[in-house]
Amino acid sequence: MGKVYQRILLKISGEAIMGDMGYGIDSQVVQAVAQEVANVVAEGVQVTIVVGGGNIFRGVRAAAAGMDRVTADYIGMIATVMNALTLQDALEQIGVPTRVQSAIAMQEVAEPYIRRRAVRHLEKGRVVICAAGSGNPFFTTDTTAALRAAEVDAEVIFKATKVDGVYDADPFVDPNARRYQSLNYSHVLTNDLRVMDSTAIALCKENNIPIVVFDLSVQGNIHRAVMGESVGTIVGGYCEVI
Repeated sequence: MGKVYQRILLKISGEAIMGDMGYGIDSQVVQAVAQEVANVVAEGVQVTIVVGGGNIFRGVRAAAAGMDRVTADYIGMIATVMNALTLQDALEQIGVPTRVQSAIAMQEVAEPYIRRRAVRHLEKGRVVICAAGSGNPFFTTDTTAALRAAEVDAEVIFKATKVDGVYDADPFVDPNARRYQSLNYSHVLTNDLRVMDSTAIALCKENNIPIVVFDLSVQGNIHRAVMGESVGTIVGGYCEVI
């Protein structure tokens, strides 16, 4: 079966690349992700990546502890740049041309985010890693993923996390929690299912961008998702639990 999607956006949470560690970056996880992305790129799929920073610093938590929210959010944005550079290195070590584009100017290590330049990189087969969120405090990297997906005309957002989909309750707390096969945007918003924050969901709904939530730790899941296989929960259709 050939590829289903031509241009995708892959949202990787900071926690996902932390692996089983309590903090920081698990190099084995990063290398595994890089290899999966390389396999997808080799099939002609254009890939944009938005990476979070929760494995290094979580702005909301710091703000709740008394730090100024704007300062905390900027520190969190810088954490995403560290993750982006780490992922870039892993990709380029296996021969995948990559560009990091930052929403905060840091010309010595990354290009500025420019939509037309990002699209041109994608057309040339380069992976574009978007760092520093949207460059604005009070906006999550989930919202950044929805924004960048709309800007580069991505056909789908793949949200790679540490869980295998979206549940009707917390599966770590409720053993009877059921996983959704598919969901529509309104159900996510109405029931506060926290697939992404409400701003991100609204952006995806407005631009008709489906979201696929799946477990990054399962080897081959990125490739399976690109091929259209069922690997988690898809948001954008009708509601179905399994």
